[in-house]
Amino acid sequence: MTKRIGSGWVIVGVAAGVVLLDQLSKRWIERNVPLYESFTPLAALGDFFSITHFTNTGAAFGLLRDQNVLFVAIALVVLASVVIYARYLPHDRLLVQIAIGLQLGGALGNMIDRVRLGHVTDFLYFHNLPLINRPWPAFNVADIAVVSGVILLALFLLTYKEPQAAPVAAEDPPSA
Repeated sequence: MTKRIGSGWVIVGVAAGVVLLDQLSKRWIERNVPLYESFTPLAALGDFFSITHFTNTGAAFGLLRDQNVLFVAIALVVLASVVIYARYLPHDRLLVQIAIGLQLGGALGNMIDRVRLGHVTDFLYFHNLPLINRPWPAFNVADIAVVSGVILLALFLLTYKEPQAAPVAAEDPPSA
């Protein structure tokens, strides 16, 4: 059995930090950037990146628009699944704790938007990516957290090796 001391606090702390950063950034966008308006934070990035206020009533890449109730239900199932599955992961690994916290925080951040507004606020917009010469759908801090958490957990699971028990020494015959 792995140690669980403190792991819950790391997960909760990372999740809370993600939710806070996500919600603060979205609220700032909602209050300061009119819908579908943009600005470029750094002139050097202007050819391919901007902060643009979008709303998304669908899933990633705008799929299944206007299915808010479905996405809130899916978010609740995902949150419950992550919490249940997390119990079976090695909690003595900081990377696992961070990955779970990122996933929980991101899912909560977007679910808060769906319940509060009926849509998710997106604003990070790569409108002309050099390698693909096309726009990438806008996203937000919660999206970054979910994707990062999934990637971190996948990397961990692909490289994790179960600790081997120390070999038991054969008993020596009693000496005469």
